[in-house]
Amino acid sequence: MHKIEFPEHVLKRVRTRRDKLHIYDKLSGPATALVVIDLQNVFMQPHLALEVPFAREIVPNVNRLAVAIRGSGGTVAWVQMTFNGIANAWPAYVQRLSPQLRESVIAQLQRGTEGHALYPELDVQPNDVMAEKTRYSAFIQGASDLDRKLRQRGIDTLVVVGTLTNVCCESTARDAMMLNYKTILVSDANATLTDEEHNAALANVLVTFGDVLSTDETIAGLAAGSGLVKRAAVG
Repeated sequence: MHKIEFPEHVLKRVRTRRDKLHIYDKLSGPATALVVIDLQNVFMQPHLALEVPFAREIVPNVNRLAVAIRGSGGTVAWVQMTFNGIANAWPAYVQRLSPQLRESVIAQLQRGTEGHALYPELDVQPNDVMAEKTRYSAFIQGASDLDRKLRQRGIDTLVVVGTLTNVCCESTARDAMMLNYKTILVSDANATLTDEEHNAALANVLVTFGDVLSTDETIAGLAAGSGLVKRAAVG
């Protein structure tokens, strides 16, 4: 699991701007979606092209969040990177890869392949939302239909998890905030290749684009938003 650390100057700046560290300490379950980014075999399995070893370690937390958000009346959305036709549609991406890696990545992110499939240890349920995306961000224009599917369900709050923290997850969180979603990046349910990249992405989101909570803090926020904490205290 990543070692999570924020520089003191980042925390000070956030508290100065907000008068507190966290802005989303109470979450309305029915208005909240867990958005799971790219936890597909190509990023999870050691024998495939884009393995992120830390990503396997976050699966238990992702599943805990899925259970909690469904239990609060919210939505779980699984987003899969899909590269059908990508070579012509996004040359600025594919030209950055060596010929060998380009061939492997494009082949392993084709719809219906082992690499494209969601990691089998994830708690995927029949009523969850499924979406494909063709860019790092699930919300950039034309990349996916996720925004439409979430708005149809009355979602205004997103809990973003997955991989890579500093690429597709951060890009999705940034664009979600600019589409007026309340946006949370979960510190111990996102993964990338190094602690340094992970923490830099978390800091970017915390300062400017939303909030950063742990899995436990997110689940506590769902309980607080539903009144469960208050009822438990009275009992």
